[in-house]
Amino acid sequence: MKNLNFGGLSLLLGILVLEAVIAEGFNYGDALDKTFMFFEAQRSGKLPANQRVKWRGDSGLKDGYLQGVNLVGGYYDAGDHVKFGLPMAYTVTMLAWGAIDFRREITELDQMRQTLWSIRWGTDYFLKAHTQPNVLWAQVGDGDSDHYCWERAEDMTTPRTAYKLDQYHPGSDLAGETSAALAASAIAFKPYNSSYSNLLLLHAKQLFTFADRYRGLYDDSIQNAKQFYTSSGYSDELLWAAAWLYRATDDEYYLKYVVDNAVYMGGTGWAVKEFSWDNKYAGVQILLSQILLEGRAGAYTSTLKQYQAKANYFACACLQKNDGYNVHKTPGGLIYVREWNNLQYASAAAFLLAVYSDSLSAANAKLTCPERQIPPQELLNFSRSQADYFLGKNPKSMSYLVGYGPQYPVHVHHRGSSIASIFSLQSTVQCVLGFETWYRRPEGNPNVIYGALVGGPDQNDNFSDDRSNYEQTEPTLSGCAPLVGLFSKLQSVSGPAGYPKQPPVPHPTPGFYHRIQKTQAPNTRSEAPVEFIHSITKTWTVGPTTYYRHRVIIMNKSVKPIKDLKLVIEDLSGSIWDLNPTQEKNTYELPQWQKVLPPGSECSFVYVQGGPQAKVTVQSFN
Repeated sequence: MKNLNFGGLSLLLGILVLEAVIAEGFNYGDALDKTFMFFEAQRSGKLPANQRVKWRGDSGLKDGYLQGVNLVGGYYDAGDHVKFGLPMAYTVTMLAWGAIDFRREITELDQMRQTLWSIRWGTDYFLKAHTQPNVLWAQVGDGDSDHYCWERAEDMTTPRTAYKLDQYHPGSDLAGETSAALAASAIAFKPYNSSYSNLLLLHAKQLFTFADRYRGLYDDSIQNAKQFYTSSGYSDELLWAAAWLYRATDDEYYLKYVVDNAVYMGGTGWAVKEFSWDNKYAGVQILLSQILLEGRAGAYTSTLKQYQAKANYFACACLQKNDGYNVHKTPGGLIYVREWNNLQYASAAAFLLAVYSDSLSAANAKLTCPERQIPPQELLNFSRSQADYFLGKNPKSMSYLVGYGPQYPVHVHHRGSSIASIFSLQSTVQCVLGFETWYRRPEGNPNVIYGALVGGPDQNDNFSDDRSNYEQTEPTLSGCAPLVGLFSKLQSVSGPAGYPKQPPVPHPTPGFYHRIQKTQAPNTRSEAPVEFIHSITKTWTVGPTTYYRHRVIIMNKSVKPIKDLKLVIEDLSGSIWDLNPTQEKNTYELPQWQKVLPPGSECSFVYVQGGPQAKVTVQSFN
C-alpha cells in the first residue's frame, strides 16, 4: 500500500496505513461452518464416510488396547496427538452450551445436526472412558514423546499410554468437568435422542459423585499432564458440574450443593477476569445467574444474587466498566489475558457475554456495573467486537480463523496440516524426518485446516505467521469450541444472510491509490466543531462494478468534549461498521464505548459500496 504525500495529511495517512483496520462484511454462518471442519480435522479413531476433511485418515485405532480398554475416538487436543481429558471435556461442555442456549439460531442455520455430531464425537469417547462408576480414563498419549516428534496422526510411532483416575488416584477437576460435559450434552440431545440423553445423564451423575467423594487434583494423579494442562484447583469444576446437573435434572440437591458450598468453594468469593478450560468460576456465576433471572432460584435467591454479583464483575471487566479493574485490551480492541494462545480466552469471554446478554434481555434486566447500568445490547456488541477481531477487523487485517477471508495464517503449528496427506504421500513420515522435511519448510502448509482459531497476536496486536511460533500459530479445541454458539448468535442478529460477503481484495497494483477528502462539518443547528476526513483505503472490481472501502475519521477540533454525537449519512448504498443506527432514518450514533469524544481526539467508521462516497453531516451533539 503506497503512502502518498498530501502535505499536512501525510502523517495522518501514515497512521491509517499502520492501523490497516479491515472492515469486512462478515459472514458468521460461513465462519461457523468452517469451525465445524476444524473439529473434523481433530478427530481420532475411525473416520465416518461423510468426513469432509479429506486429508485426514483413520488413526489411534489401538488406543487403550494395552490397558484392556477401548479408548478409540475422541479429539486430538491441538497441533499434537495427545487426547488430554480436561480441555476435551471443557470443549464438549462449551459446544453443548451453544447448542442449548442458541438452539433456535443453530437450527435456523441448518447446523444442529453438525453441532450434535461434534458433541457426540466427544461424548461417545467419554462413555467409553468411564468404565466404572469410580474409574475415568483421563488421557491417551504421552505428551513428552509426542512433542519430540513431528508426524501425521496416521503415522504415529509415539507411545499411546493411557492414564486413568480412580478412588486411589483422584481427579475432581477432570471428573467434574467431564460430568458437566455429559450433563450439558444430555440437555442438548434431549429433544432429538432422549435415550442417548438419559445415558449421558446417568454417567454425569456417577462422575459427579466420584469427583466429589474422592477429591484431588488430576495432575497430581497423572504427572504426565502437569506441564501441559496444569490445574489450578477443582472447586470450580465441582460447582460447575453441580450447576449443569441442576439445569439438566431440576433436582434441588444440586442447587443446594452450589449454595451450601458457595463460600467454601469460592463461587461467591472469587471475582475473576478469565474464563477457560482451567478456570470455570465466571461460567458457574453466569450459569447460576441465568437460573436466577429465570425465576428458578426459590429459597436460594439471596445466594444466587451473590453469584450474580461476581458474574457482573466479569462482564463489567470485559466491557471496561469495572471501576478500573478491567480485563486488559490490546490497542486493536482484543481482550488480552496471557501470552500463550490468548484467543482461547477471548473466544470464551465473547461467548459468555453473548449468553448473558440473551438472559438479561429475556428478563428485561440490565447489567449492573460500578459506573452505570449497561443494556444487554452492549454485551452483545462486545461479543461481536471480539468475533470481528478474530475474522479480520484488526490492525493486521488478518483473519485468525484459518481459511476464512482473504488473509489468514498459512504456517499453522499443526502436524497433520503441515505434512502432505497420507493419501498423496503414502510413505511414512518418520518422527525426525517430519521436523527436517516439513516443520522447517518455509512454504505454507499443504493442507488448510479450515476453522482453526490460532493462538493469535500478542498484547500489541503483533503476529508472526511462523510454524515454530506455537504460542501464536497453534490452534486448540478449547479456543474453537465457544465459536459455535458465538457465530450462530451473531449470524442470527445480522439478518438472514448476515453482512454481505465481500469479494477477495486483490493485492495493491500501481493503479491502487488512496483518495483523501477533507471536509468541514457544515453549519448545522448544533454548529458542531467537527471535521471529517474521508479516505478510500481499498478498491476491488467484481464484474462491471468497482467497490470502494471508505473510511471516515471524525475529529473533535474544539477544546471541549463532544457527547452524544449523531450523524446523518445520505447516499449510503452499502454496509456500515462502527456506528450504531438510531430509530431515525439515515441517522447514526457512536458506539457506547465512544459516546464521548475528548478535545482533539478522533474516532472513525467504515462503509463499503460501489459508487461515490456518502454525504456525512452532523445532526446533533451535546
